[in-house]
Amino acid sequence: MLQVGDVLRDRYQLKQQLSENPVHSTWLAEYLTAPDISQKPVIIKLLAFGGQVHWDHLKLFEREAQVLQNLNHPRIPQYRDYFSIDDRALWFGLVEDYIPGLSLKESLARNKTLKEQEVRQIAIDILEILIYLHGLNPPVLHRDIKPSNIIIGEDKQVYLVDFGAVQSQPTAEGSTFTVVGTYGYTPMEQFGGRSVPASDLYALGATLIHLLTGVAPANLPQQNFRIQFTRRVSLSPSLTRWIEKLIEPDLEERFPSASQALNALKSGIMPDDASSLATQPLKPPIPNNSGCGKVYDPSVPVPDEIQGWNWGAFFLPGFWPLTNQVWMGLLAWTPYFGWLVGLALGIKGNEWAWKSRRWRSIEHFKAHQRGWAIAGLFVGIPMAWISLFVLTTLLQYWLHF
Repeated sequence: MLQVGDVLRDRYQLKQQLSENPVHSTWLAEYLTAPDISQKPVIIKLLAFGGQVHWDHLKLFEREAQVLQNLNHPRIPQYRDYFSIDDRALWFGLVEDYIPGLSLKESLARNKTLKEQEVRQIAIDILEILIYLHGLNPPVLHRDIKPSNIIIGEDKQVYLVDFGAVQSQPTAEGSTFTVVGTYGYTPMEQFGGRSVPASDLYALGATLIHLLTGVAPANLPQQNFRIQFTRRVSLSPSLTRWIEKLIEPDLEERFPSASQALNALKSGIMPDDASSLATQPLKPPIPNNSGCGKVYDPSVPVPDEIQGWNWGAFFLPGFWPLTNQVWMGLLAWTPYFGWLVGLALGIKGNEWAWKSRRWRSIEHFKAHQRGWAIAGLFVGIPMAWISLFVLTTLLQYWLHF
């Protein structure tokens, strides 16, 4: 058994065991002998042949070493060495640069889900790495993208690590294959032995869903093999559609390449929209005209995203105007026709509130209205029932006398 302090091949001193599974163990070690990188930390993956480790595992391990040796990307760990040790057991070792930082799996374990902008940037960074890998000849497929294999370095850069499932040669039709990947992140075609660049895109989409929801994709409900995640998050429509296209079960419906996925993410235009955009004039986006003051002028446009019923204004018409500055709502306190004011605020409240005060963004406005909707459910409805009970009691008392 290996222990902390052991020196392998007179040059690698083991410092800390980072992980272990039935196939291989991963250690943090120091490279002792090379003068240019003396005492520099490295990662050593060790595979002990025999027991639960079979030829298929060794083939994957050797393939990882061969592929890493030919990669040169600033956000992929640099290959350093590959060796074997025959000491009562046959050991194989793969040495690569150590990336100090925190994996996204560790970040999730701290109950930290990520915001939309953070997830968007991670997606861009991983897609740029995939464009490099898939653009090689032959293309290199990672085949196991998931939170534990993405590291946010101490330099705030995003790194893709662990190429243990990598594929650099297309699988010949009819040949035997080893199933690799992680359930929940792996698309159906990969379980069938067919991996293509779009398979990595599926895994990226599933990873982003995990980062946004805090729930592993395998634990989320599915419908027609599609991961159902939209009810658990509050995202811009464009990012929601983009992730849904990444995780399409049908390979033909997915983005065919990382470059096309990156272009769609940055532009907000899906490939399916291209034909309609070519024949239809673009509708210019409505600028942030909130707070324009023309509250009751129907000719002043408002964004489509804020249209709809306002439950907070409907259930709490007497209080809702205080933070939304729609002062007409104070008429809800008047007898007899106050309920009509509440009805009007429910129908037009979003439009009037948008025009009456300045909002930082549509997201800011929607978050504010969600807060009022929640308050309406837990305060407005109970108040309405209490008021109805009091009025009924007084009416019965009056009729009795």
